[in-house]
Amino acid sequence: MSSTEPAVDPGPFDLPGDGRAAALCLHGLTGTPYEVRSLGEALSAAGVRAVGPWMDGHGGSPEDLARVPGEAWVEGARRRLRTLRSEHETVFVVGLSMGGLVTLLLAAEEEVDAAVSIGAPLAFRQPLPLLLPVLRHVVPFVRKKVGSDIRDPVARARHPSMPVMPLAAVHQLVRLQRRVRTALPRVEAPLLVAHGAHDSTAHPGDAERIVAAVGSGVRKHLVLEDSAHVVPVDHGGPRLAREVVGFLGDHAV
Repeated sequence: MSSTEPAVDPGPFDLPGDGRAAALCLHGLTGTPYEVRSLGEALSAAGVRAVGPWMDGHGGSPEDLARVPGEAWVEGARRRLRTLRSEHETVFVVGLSMGGLVTLLLAAEEEVDAAVSIGAPLAFRQPLPLLLPVLRHVVPFVRKKVGSDIRDPVARARHPSMPVMPLAAVHQLVRLQRRVRTALPRVEAPLLVAHGAHDSTAHPGDAERIVAAVGSGVRKHLVLEDSAHVVPVDHGGPRLAREVVGFLGDHAV
């Protein structure tokens, strides 16, 4: 990153709105709230309060994350969602990757007015899920070879993320995937499912499976043709932000 570029703030955010609606914005595994900050900024500009917390186990070391059960990601987000529900008439959930899985589960189990899932990895290819229970003890951490899955090289170079992936956390993610797949028919809130066409982390076909499985009467499938996994900061980020604002705006009280 050159000295003329603004510094990246990886931390949590709470951006103001007009008081009526709020959106909980959830980042991905080994990521930071920065991944969804651009969506939060667009929502705030449209009058929706946007809250982007650290997902449990993040904001510290890979060793910290490796010790956190996947249930903590869900329950931490659930507590924040219920707090927003007590303060606002309308509440949305927006999540990227692992945050997208948590978004879908909350939409199935909580009162949510509309939801957005971005790049949610509904399932990993075999044999990884079968190997993880043993592999996580033999190889606790896997170094990321090329950084985050972002097509824009400038955005990828400045992207804050853990340099390694704790396999214990991936094992917890696989367990979360199973839970979400079972819960999808119970999702009835209006749902936007977005996915980058060049995503090498979560298969783009997962978005189609989500759209087909949910019980939502209003559902929209958005493919970002010029993006990879972390769409909000990739080439398709501006278009995604416009789509998210428009979709959630249609369902504001």
